[in-house]
Amino acid sequence: MYERERARYADGEARPAPVQLVRMGNAAYGAGLALLMVGGRDDEAREWLGRAAARWRESWEHAPPDAWGRPIGALKAVLIAGRDAEIDELARWALERGTVTADSRIGRYAGTVALLALGRWVEARHVAEGLRRREGFPPEVADALAAIAADDAPGYGAAVERVLHSFESRDDYLEDIPVADTVLALQALAARRGIAHDLRPSPVLPGHVPSPE
Repeated sequence: MYERERARYADGEARPAPVQLVRMGNAAYGAGLALLMVGGRDDEAREWLGRAAARWRESWEHAPPDAWGRPIGALKAVLIAGRDAEIDELARWALERGTVTADSRIGRYAGTVALLALGRWVEARHVAEGLRRREGFPPEVADALAAIAADDAPGYGAAVERVLHSFESRDDYLEDIPVADTVLALQALAARRGIAHDLRPSPVLPGHVPSPE
């Protein structure tokens, strides 16, 4: 899977155009996740996830104003990679795009993650509670975000286990790579709050996640 994603990224580099940036971001993200699942290649995984965040961020300039998948994808990538030097700056960038007040639930999701990454717990809890009331947004993810904001370790543990189960139960994955990437991003945020959960082993989780730089 890694070689496939690396080849897709290289193909995008060979055809420079704004439309290729998202494709390259997707491929880089897939390559990073594939390397995490292989194990023992943390530095390479971190590098590819950083590339994914960079390409998605660059693509924003050429995107419609409601392309909220790009900031959430970029934030998740650097959180999973443990790229602490980039997380705060990228979170501020996401907030400057208006994610917290976006009409889209994905925009609000990006805003909540950004606020949590910056330790703005009260604001994050307010936005997360709004996500809980949003039809169509995964309730287990909203519950996990709200629990992190509230410093509720038992509530977070129960919610993130439900998120993990939802990944184990699905058939479709980003880039066709079966990885519970949302769980990994949530765990990174929970670690910043001091309430990361001891997850059970799962076929959609790597055996090891890169530690922060």
